[in-house]
Amino acid sequence: MTPLERITERVTRLGHPDAKETPTPLLSIEEFFEGNEVTGCIGCNLEGQPSPARFYALFKTIAARPEVKDIRVQVSMFDDPVWPFSDMVFIMTSASPSEVETWFPESLRPDEVSAGFRDLRYEPYEIPAGTQPIGCWWD
Repeated sequence: MTPLERITERVTRLGHPDAKETPTPLLSIEEFFEGNEVTGCIGCNLEGQPSPARFYALFKTIAARPEVKDIRVQVSMFDDPVWPFSDMVFIMTSASPSEVETWFPESLRPDEVSAGFRDLRYEPYEIPAGTQPIGCWWD
């Protein structure tokens, strides 16, 4: 199975993510980034359009922090047949939004960091005990 076949199967298991009735997929960083070589699938507004590999390396470092229990990538659109697009990543942590923001280098810093999920219907996901989702959004 190719990386594109794998990610397509994963994000469409509850329906096409662009359909309003489909719950928004929340992928692990491994699911979203392994095999992903599509620049612009995340952080497309950042100068120089950083590669998915740069984001993946950063998120693996963040995931190793003791106050972080999980990271989930929201699939925002899948209208490009090459790879799903995300503009939001949720870090499940006991840290505050302002602390989480300091974990990003300037070149990968989100436009907004805030507590809680967005007002969307998400696929089933249990927030790890003692954490809250901190949303990191790139315009």
